[in-house]
Amino acid sequence: RIGKYLFIAVFSIGSTAFLYTADYTLNNILEPHQQMRVKVLLGMEENIRGAGYNVNQSKIAIGSGGLEGKGFMNGTQTKLKYVPEQDTDFIFCTVGEEEGFIGSAAVLLLFLTLILRIIHLAERQPTKFGRGYSIASILFFHVLINVGMVMGLMPVIGIPLPFFSYGGSSLWGFTLMLFIFLRIDAGRKARER
Repeated sequence: RIGKYLFIAVFSIGSTAFLYTADYTLNNILEPHQQMRVKVLLGMEENIRGAGYNVNQSKIAIGSGGLEGKGFMNGTQTKLKYVPEQDTDFIFCTVGEEEGFIGSAAVLLLFLTLILRIIHLAERQPTKFGRGYSIASILFFHVLINVGMVMGLMPVIGIPLPFFSYGGSSLWGFTLMLFIFLRIDAGRKARER
């Protein structure tokens, strides 16, 4: 019985502390453009021509793709440059418009397959150092944040979609990360002998 009241007291104190720290962080730590992005995401402000423009246009592009999409290179929102960062941060809206729901789901299923395969390879590593859970989590969070950002579920922070977004450093980084892990996995058989 005392534990129940203790739990309620700790929960109340924690909730109050979270309320004040969230308010302090939003108003005193974040820069003005970051504050605007969070406020647009939470619906506190509607800024369709400013901070919310990219997200609004990407949602229009994804919605106009429908089930099967408009076809490769036939997207009106993306080809007419209504989405400014469609080659980098907002590449998933191009996939959604041109390939539709089916193509977007296929891309997400391919990412899921890759992540599950990395977890499978990580499970069979004999040493903790050789396990690739960090690689799987990096890929998972990049996909989650990028797709959530494009669909307006998360704030715009500029994370690339692995292996899709235009940019050499992102592509090199993900490729080297996978190759190093595959090399560690290939050396597993030699260590087991």
